Amino acid sequence: MRRIILITGGQRSGKSGYAEKLALSLSPNPVYIATAHIWDEDFKHRVKLHQERRGPQWTNIEEENNLTACNIEGRVAVIDCVTLWLTNLIQPYLSNADGIKNLDQIRDMAKKQIDMLSSKDATLIFVTNEIGSGGTSTNPMQRRFTDLQGWVNQYLAQMADQVVLTVAGIPVKIKG
Repeated sequence: MRRIILITGGQRSGKSGYAEKLALSLSPNPVYIATAHIWDEDFKHRVKLHQERRGPQWTNIEEENNLTACNIEGRVAVIDCVTLWLTNLIQPYLSNADGIKNLDQIRDMAKKQIDMLSSKDATLIFVTNEIGSGGTSTNPMQRRFTDLQGWVNQYLAQMADQVVLTVAGIPVKIKG
C-alpha cells in the first residue's frame, strides 16, 4: 500500500480539490491532515470552504507541525499543504533582522518528518505550492522561504511514485 503522490501547482489551481477526489477514488474513508494555522478571518473562511467540500467519510486531523504524530497506517491520507506546514515550522526561526535563520536545520527537520511519515504503510497525497515559478522577490525572507519550499518540493518529487501539476483546474501528470 505504501505510495507517495505529490500534487503541486499555483494558488487556486485546483490542487486540493484534485487531491480530495483522488483520495476518495482510492479509499471510501480517507484521512485529511490539515496543516493550516488560521491567521485571520479571510483564511478562516478559506478553511471553512475546504471543510464544507469534504463529507463525513473523511477523518480530519488538524496538525500544524508534527506530521509524524498522525496515525495513518493502512490509510489513504491527504496532507494539505506542505507550504503551510513549512510556514509553521519556520516560525521559531524567524528574526526581524535576519529573516529566516538556520534554513538548513529547518530543511533537515522537514526531510526527517517526511521520511518518517513516508515509511508508514499508507498512501500519502502531498499537496504543495509552486511558489518559485514567479519572479525573484526583493525580500530576502521571501527568497529564503522560496528556496526552502523548492528544496522540499524536489525532495518529495524524487521519492514520489507520481507527481501531478495542476494548471487552471486541470491535472497534468509529470511523473508516474
